[in-house]
Amino acid sequence: MHRSTDRILTTHCGSLPRPRDLLAPLHAKDSGLPHDRDALAAGVRRSVADVVRRQVETGIDIVNDGEHSKSSFAHYARTRIGGLTLSDDPRQRLADTSRDAIAFPGVYEEMKVMFAARAALTKRPQGMSRLICTGPITYVGHAELKADIDNLKSALGDAPAAEAFITAISPTNLELYFANQYYKSDEEYLAALAHAMNQEYRAIVAAGFLLQIDDPRLITHYNRTPGMTIEECRKFIALRVEAVNHALDGIPEDRVRFHTCYSVNVAPRVHDLELRHYVDLMLRIKAQAYSIEAANPRHEHEWQVWQEIKLPPGKTLIPGVVSHCVYQVEHPELVAQRIERFASVVGRENVMAGNDCGFATSAAGDEVHPDVAWAKLAALVEGARLASKRLWA
Repeated sequence: MHRSTDRILTTHCGSLPRPRDLLAPLHAKDSGLPHDRDALAAGVRRSVADVVRRQVETGIDIVNDGEHSKSSFAHYARTRIGGLTLSDDPRQRLADTSRDAIAFPGVYEEMKVMFAARAALTKRPQGMSRLICTGPITYVGHAELKADIDNLKSALGDAPAAEAFITAISPTNLELYFANQYYKSDEEYLAALAHAMNQEYRAIVAAGFLLQIDDPRLITHYNRTPGMTIEECRKFIALRVEAVNHALDGIPEDRVRFHTCYSVNVAPRVHDLELRHYVDLMLRIKAQAYSIEAANPRHEHEWQVWQEIKLPPGKTLIPGVVSHCVYQVEHPELVAQRIERFASVVGRENVMAGNDCGFATSAAGDEVHPDVAWAKLAALVEGARLASKRLWA
């Protein structure tokens, strides 16, 4: 994995704005609904080539396919895991109560209306049925994964980058989205999910790409579970860290990036789990790089945590220096200052500039307008250039 040896390298955490005409067919594919497979495959190939080229032109060092073959960072896994059954039982729907929703009910009611309107705009069905685990978990996504790998390789041939990564969901999030009705315990179910996803993880690394594990549930579970204590949440996290490490079996640490965040959640976020309560557990994950939120107003101050918590030798920190949940485009000088703060506490060679969370993480579309997302990435690149100039003066 490349490191910031002579300047601050730039990357992002995966999801980039997709062409609007891909949203509905991507959702249909990932939901097992009818769609024109050949037309979608051709559209994804073109889109991946375009988004890789644009990342390189913007100045991003470590690029990816923008997740343009996936309707969202999580929903794609519905077609890659066997042992699941569709359930129309409303009791199987994911609960949407959180500490923030209880504290700010008016805000969350407005958010529901907004997301419904966006889903309608992209022709995404509402009230999506949930898949539940009713049999042995298996991995069945080999063909789709091969297409992802082939598309990214082809795109990189036309627009060479320093390095490239492919994102993949964690067992922890699969456990959330696919309710278990087959395995006897959480531990047994997590182990089965980890074993299945290990096949996807290994194939990504074998193809020559960096693997990024996406695991927002690791730190969103606290907000989503009113009544849970910090200590209870730490026990929850510790078990899921073990599951992620099991899923990484046989994969060198220097080929792995781990990303966690507080999900989309463009909201007050008063009850986000603080970095100081989980950072030691996150660092147990067998990865070389850790991508975290650090730019939005709720978490920007947490760079100071690294004055007390020491980044292990050889590890890389990828703090978000531009945010997905703030519409203003950060000034490059602010981006540079954020980078320099982290460099001052963990060392310049151990910092890579990234963003807080994906710019298009949901099936409903973009979290900020595509023009804003690309402007933020341009500010990230310019801020890294400014910071590098001073850090290597």
